[in-house]
Amino acid sequence: MPSARIYLDFNASTPLAPEVVEAMRPFLTEHFGNPSSQHWAGAPARAAVERARTQVAGLLGAWPDEIVFTSGGTEANNHALQGTFLAHRERGRHLITSAVEHPAVVRPLEHLRTLGAEVTVVGVDRRGRVDPEAVRRALRPDTILVSVMHANNEVGTVQPIAEIARLARAAGALCHTDAAQSVGKIPVRVDELGVDLLSVAGHKLHAPKGVGALYVRRGTRLAPFLLGAGHESGRRAGTESVLLDVGLGAACELAGPLAGMEPVRALRDWFEEALVQRFGDLVTVNGARAERLPNTSSVNFVGRSGAAVLAALPELAASTGSACHSGAIELSAVLAAMGVAPRVGMGAVRFSLGRTTTREELEAVLAGLERTLPALG
Repeated sequence: MPSARIYLDFNASTPLAPEVVEAMRPFLTEHFGNPSSQHWAGAPARAAVERARTQVAGLLGAWPDEIVFTSGGTEANNHALQGTFLAHRERGRHLITSAVEHPAVVRPLEHLRTLGAEVTVVGVDRRGRVDPEAVRRALRPDTILVSVMHANNEVGTVQPIAEIARLARAAGALCHTDAAQSVGKIPVRVDELGVDLLSVAGHKLHAPKGVGALYVRRGTRLAPFLLGAGHESGRRAGTESVLLDVGLGAACELAGPLAGMEPVRALRDWFEEALVQRFGDLVTVNGARAERLPNTSSVNFVGRSGAAVLAALPELAASTGSACHSGAIELSAVLAAMGVAPRVGMGAVRFSLGRTTTREELEAVLAGLERTLPALG
């Protein structure tokens, strides 16, 4: 590897877009007012929050009053799951999810079990895809929510959310999707998906860390997650972070045309083909034949350790699995659910590209792998 650092971990976090930085700047230096204050200092802050709400809604094809600002994707998921359970548990206590969800969905559901919830986990195929028929079979008269992620953070598989949402609605249940990885990479329109709740994470689409949003379809009953004053139309107490909300709004406006993702897909496909050509049976691609995010490549270096592969390439920033729980040396739960053998999946490395990734960078990674892989066998 050359001395220049190479960043291929865009699914973990993205750099702030320059346009986002500029949109936020006045709220660092000039507009300090509380958006709830009814005077001259509060007015610019209030207007900025509502403009940001409109920008987020515009990207999702939603109404502005359906957008709740949160501290990120994790809070949005917690609010969707716990808020639904608390608001609907007298009608039913059954929820459905998939075997490849992010911990921000898995852990809240574990908590809800302690409060009396019943949770059915449906499996996935070898591509990481949920079969809508499995969801249909799992639905019960007391099912109140189906929560399946839109796109997987590790392998990039895109789920058939529109069909899953249609089945949930027909059964009288709500549908939530964690769209943290898909927003800004592929079209995410709430009416096309048919969902009632959808989570957004700002730092996955060139907005700041610490901000996200929860889409709540009009008419959907949802208990508040944070209690206090009546911020966010009574859905989330706490003075809004004007600075962060503005950043998310600007990033969503930039993401509208999905500019630059098709070249990213072409670059990703070239990279995977080059890996297979150079390393043969030593390399397999997870979810290769699935509909995937255009930037995501989960590659197994068979018989190796993914952590050892990355340790041998210290200038490369990539992930051995989900960036939120990649420290442990164990087979990824997502790969296990897909039926990937441990000897294969322990060598998994997730390369996630961005709009700024170049072919020269990928060629440098390939050259580095050629030098280091033989010694790792």
